[in-house]
Amino acid sequence: MNRVCIIGAGSSGIASCQVLNSRGISFDCFEAGSGVGGNWRYMNDNGMSSAYRSLHINSSRQSMEYATFPMPDHLPPYVNHEQAAQYFDDYVDHFGFRESIQFRTEVTRVEKGPAGSWNVTTRHRDTGEELTGRYDAVLVANGHHWNPRMPDPAFPGADTFKGTQLHSHDYRTPDLLAGKRVVVLGIGNSASDIAVEGSQVAERMFLAMRRGVHIVPKFVFGVPVDHLTLSWASVVLPLRAQQLILGTALRLARGRPTRYGLQKPDHRILAAHPTASDSLLSKLGHGDLTVKPNIVRLDHDKVHFADGSVEEVDVVVYATGYKISFPFFDSDLVDAEDNWISLYRRVVPPQHPGLYFIGLVQPIGAIMPLAEAQSEWVADLLEGRARLPGYAAMAKEIDTYQSSVARRYVKSDRHTIQVDFRKYLRELRKERQEGARRPGISRALPTGVRRSNPIDVSG
Repeated sequence: MNRVCIIGAGSSGIASCQVLNSRGISFDCFEAGSGVGGNWRYMNDNGMSSAYRSLHINSSRQSMEYATFPMPDHLPPYVNHEQAAQYFDDYVDHFGFRESIQFRTEVTRVEKGPAGSWNVTTRHRDTGEELTGRYDAVLVANGHHWNPRMPDPAFPGADTFKGTQLHSHDYRTPDLLAGKRVVVLGIGNSASDIAVEGSQVAERMFLAMRRGVHIVPKFVFGVPVDHLTLSWASVVLPLRAQQLILGTALRLARGRPTRYGLQKPDHRILAAHPTASDSLLSKLGHGDLTVKPNIVRLDHDKVHFADGSVEEVDVVVYATGYKISFPFFDSDLVDAEDNWISLYRRVVPPQHPGLYFIGLVQPIGAIMPLAEAQSEWVADLLEGRARLPGYAAMAKEIDTYQSSVARRYVKSDRHTIQVDFRKYLRELRKERQEGARRPGISRALPTGVRRSNPIDVSG
């Protein structure tokens, strides 16, 4: 392996940098902003961070730290964005690869080159200079929480609404909500945080949602909740047993969501990404928030809801998630339609040798240790320490994964890349072991298979 390109210096990209640097594999990392940390760098000048001023991570520091660089013990169990960004800076400087990252450099195009190579075109954001380099492999770590997804189609009347409409991606401080009547649409972590914070300054705060969710406190029995949900019991115990234990613990600690005016979840816990909040239920109990069903339409200065109620509203905040996007790929090469992309072990597109995706997973837990483990596996492949199975075997694994997600989780674009934290780490470790024992197997496509994405793995 001669040259490797890493796209992005967020928490996943720098994990790849550290692994390749430790293996002595030459790489160039391109980052659109001036610093590392991606989504966790508040007001990141790459223009893609969705961090707001009050943001704290929803995974405990023990769950988010890299295996090669533990977080300092003096930090609180749940760090804020400043502490997270400092940790990522310290990580890069500790391992000494900052000079291998080209900052203020945006990747504008990635396409196949001759003899299995990849052509990567970059543009310097200050000078406008464009350069194209040839690489043997490309590791894509551009993140999946930067391209906001608005309701599609837009609600009737949205184009004539007199108030302010914005996506949670653009929310930074509650100042624009002060003295206003606000609707936050969504019930994920960002929606909960914005509604709770905004309720302290808004004249009236409504929290609208399509379906109920399970609200998970950040602490249970005095310890971070992910010390329980991400324990080795999550690997050993059947899913139903985990759901019973965690569901019972939550009911004992906080009661049922319906007691606070929330909709009853139409699914078991762990069948959808839960919302982590210690404040939401208290705000609901104090009457600082009013729960509403989904929005039906907007009408000048009013919002109509599915239960027939109507409220005068000044601001609508859409906390409606993100689209997985790769603006540097042609859509006929790589496309994430409906947030789905066919990847073996969530990393390898079987039809594109030399291309790898890092951190493109959504665990109940933090991505950082998973991106680190993915990078170790990819480094094995780059060095020839491990090999991939044949195309048919990879396609079968992708099909199995897609089927398991459909059975396990509520149907939603949010769950297309869902993984179980501990089980996925074990899956990667097993893959590395098996890959080290495989004989050389060609990754050439079977005759008649079209080079497009997503691949057809049915049957």
